[in-house]
Amino acid sequence: MTGELPDYYYRIRENGAAVFRVDTENRQRRIEMEQIAVVNMNKGEIKPHGDRELSPEDKKEISRWVAERKALLAMRDIDDIHRAVDYMNITTQWAQSKASPEQLDEVTDSLLLAMHDLRTVLVRKKADRLMKG
Repeated sequence: MTGELPDYYYRIRENGAAVFRVDTENRQRRIEMEQIAVVNMNKGEIKPHGDRELSPEDKKEISRWVAERKALLAMRDIDDIHRAVDYMNITTQWAQSKASPEQLDEVTDSLLLAMHDLRTVLVRKKADRLMKG
């Protein structure tokens, strides 16, 4: 590990990031971060911050980060779904062996509605895929 800081820093926001250029080559040898752009992942936009113009290198680096971020978020989404399957199995075991009647009364309707909704969507999507394939 070299200990060198990256040239860019991305402050993650709900739908993207604020992009900063990192500078350590100043007289005080302090870390300075200058905001250069804002990324909106939902709209696919990269907007320069203020009156700034992004260099081709800036655009290339930000686009690379956007692609990596999208891949990471997609990986997290599928991981969350795999965890949800695990939680469903744990919930089944809990309902079968540990839950009190009062606890079951508290959650049964919400669970049944959520499972019915999920089943309806999954069956419709699977039917759509079978019709196309």
